[in-house]
Amino acid sequence: MSDPALTITRKIGATGSLYGVFLWIVFVLAVFAAIFFTIFVPGLERRRRWVTAAARSVFRCGGIGVSVHGLEQLPSGHCVVVANHASYIDGVILQAFLPPRFSYVIKGEMRNIPIVHFLLRRIGAKFVERFVTSGSARDARVLLKAASAGESLAFFPEGTFIEQPGLGRFRNGAFVAAIKGGIPIVPVVIRGSRYILPARHVLPCRGPLALDVLAPILPVDSDYSSPAKLAEAARQRILGVLDEPDLIVANGPQM
Repeated sequence: MSDPALTITRKIGATGSLYGVFLWIVFVLAVFAAIFFTIFVPGLERRRRWVTAAARSVFRCGGIGVSVHGLEQLPSGHCVVVANHASYIDGVILQAFLPPRFSYVIKGEMRNIPIVHFLLRRIGAKFVERFVTSGSARDARVLLKAASAGESLAFFPEGTFIEQPGLGRFRNGAFVAAIKGGIPIVPVVIRGSRYILPARHVLPCRGPLALDVLAPILPVDSDYSSPAKLAEAARQRILGVLDEPDLIVANGPQM
């Protein structure tokens, strides 16, 4: 159960409701534009660039300021990005402001939304099952193959998000892929998305966003020799910037 003291208060009056509807219209138009690009633009890299432009247009048209810091921290070669997950819009934020070379690792339930599934598949997204054991094993092999081939991947290692502010436990998939592929983990912090569109809310509101790319962690370092150690190192770096509580400490080891 969420601590009332930690719950974000969002006041949306008539003007705010109109803004929320407007932003949804902008988002839907951007999705259809992105689908058009993925159908008619040849080449994965080109499609990703067009979809990145469509995603960025959502924030520009919505008047949402996004402060981006640390892009120079991204290695010139391939890497695995791991970001905190607080809102439905987190994936759109990463697509809009990270370089378009990443394949996003998406929960398998998105396969059940045909339009979204088509769009994500056309830009090289990987889908993973969270609850089906056989599917999870198959998906793990796909991710390991992609990482071993030097593909850049982006994960939300918490797997999902809740209304209560804070950072939850990280699943090991991203970190296994980084170790097997011998590629760096890059922690990324998203701030402000929980206020704009948190869990169990329909209408977004206007607010500032920040994206902080932190220094990469090299899995070849002996301190990060296991996926669990690498995951915890990334969590602690994100917690140091996020300004939200550690939900493992707050809620106990049962999470």
